[in-house]
Amino acid sequence: MKEIILDTLIDSLKLIPFLLVAFLLLEYIEHKMNKKTEKMIQKSGKFGPFIGGILGIFPQCGFSVMATNLYGARIITIGTLISIYLTTSDEMLPILISKNVEISVILKIILVKLLVGITVGFICNLILKKSKNDIEAFCNEEHCDCNHSIFKSSLKHTINILLFILVFSFILNTLIYYIGEDKLSSLFTQNIFLGPIISSLIGLIPNCASSVIITELYLDSIISAGSMLSGLLTGSGIALLILFKINDNLKENIKILSIIYLVGVVTGIIMNLFNVIF
Repeated sequence: MKEIILDTLIDSLKLIPFLLVAFLLLEYIEHKMNKKTEKMIQKSGKFGPFIGGILGIFPQCGFSVMATNLYGARIITIGTLISIYLTTSDEMLPILISKNVEISVILKIILVKLLVGITVGFICNLILKKSKNDIEAFCNEEHCDCNHSIFKSSLKHTINILLFILVFSFILNTLIYYIGEDKLSSLFTQNIFLGPIISSLIGLIPNCASSVIITELYLDSIISAGSMLSGLLTGSGIALLILFKINDNLKENIKILSIIYLVGVVTGIIMNLFNVIF
């Protein structure tokens, strides 16, 4: 047990400088783009799923939450909202960067999420009835505290993610020690259906912990690329929680949730069937 604790601490603490630098860079980009992004998405019109999908790939603080508020006021369409949810990956990018994952791998992951998100967004706009409700949008401030200084916000992100990584790494290292990495991995990789089903459920957790867990499992070779994509497609942080809070149409909320989950599961299964790797 001492070895497990020591290894977990050392591996996690090594990530601090990489996480901090990654978050500083992303926070700087977010502060520069925030207002422009909101205006672009509001004026996107019928091209909403395309523009929303592209903007969604940038891990901007609370972007999916902002999009949820815009949808609550019916400023954007349901297809645009779903496109943003599917392309958003919360804390995936900083973790991949901090673990020195090859840029080509990161770009492939982002590209697949982008293609899926945009395609599903346009399909939803075509087949789903537009709601005529006019719910007044209100400002929801996300946990990241983005109105403060870039450094303070980045430091808070770094500490939060580091705590998640510490806890999850300890649990994972303990499981690997007692069960064995091969047995744990085979549970997800040998069944092409089970991995995506579980990963998509984890992704729906309304917290950045979901993207941390999914990304770490993939980097530790516990789950396949397909299962990872499943979890990252369904993971949109606390946005879904906000949707159920501000949108009174429960049936519509469940429909959006079901679409996102189904897309995540199907995408992962297809990738597993064709043995897609990054």
